[in-house]
Amino acid sequence: MTTPFPTDWHTALVLVPHPDDAEYGMSAAVNRWTREGKEVIYVMATSGEAGIAGMDPEEAGPIREAEQIRSAAAVGVHTVDFLHFPDGQLTNDASMRAAIDHALERHQPQMVITIFTGEEYAPGIRNQSDHMMFGQAVAETMEDHDDQWLFETAPEGEYFVDVTDEDVEAAVAALAEHDQYLRVLDPETPVIEQARNQVDMSTLGADGSRRSTFILRHERTAN
Repeated sequence: MTTPFPTDWHTALVLVPHPDDAEYGMSAAVNRWTREGKEVIYVMATSGEAGIAGMDPEEAGPIREAEQIRSAAAVGVHTVDFLHFPDGQLTNDASMRAAIDHALERHQPQMVITIFTGEEYAPGIRNQSDHMMFGQAVAETMEDHDDQWLFETAPEGEYFVDVTDEDVEAAVAALAEHDQYLRVLDPETPVIEQARNQVDMSTLGADGSRRSTFILRHERTAN
């Protein structure tokens, strides 16, 4: 973690597969950016309708969308779009890349951030197929966008954003808004405790510092 994250941008587009994906690894940084007057927009490929075990997707989808909208607001994000691709079935195909390109054209960001696309978060902890497929589709779509940066979240990224206690607390509140999802995911652990544990894992350094970290996937080469 040796390189500060770029600051010469005004609008960022966060492109992720599911509701709650933005809350694992980047929401503390998002809160810092919105505090500083930058605009951040969220676009979700799916509504996360397959993500609540035991709940019909037609019921789960609207719940997860509502949770995501509240979660985004907790870190100063007020535009959240859903592309309504099928949860758990994402592929890096022409229709996905076209939808991503449309989002880029619509919002005209200087900065784009997507999900971690590596095969493992850590040894033995595999990434989800939706994450890898969607992140790869974003990267391929952006090959022709020389006026935009592309970063992805990463547990050990080279680029970093220093965050404050205020940003950390906002990130915890944002993840805790995914209440029904988290209560089913881990019924034994209170939602706020789950949220704090996850935010600590993604931001707390061994020396007590707080950072969100990223990998550069596509460098802006034109203004």
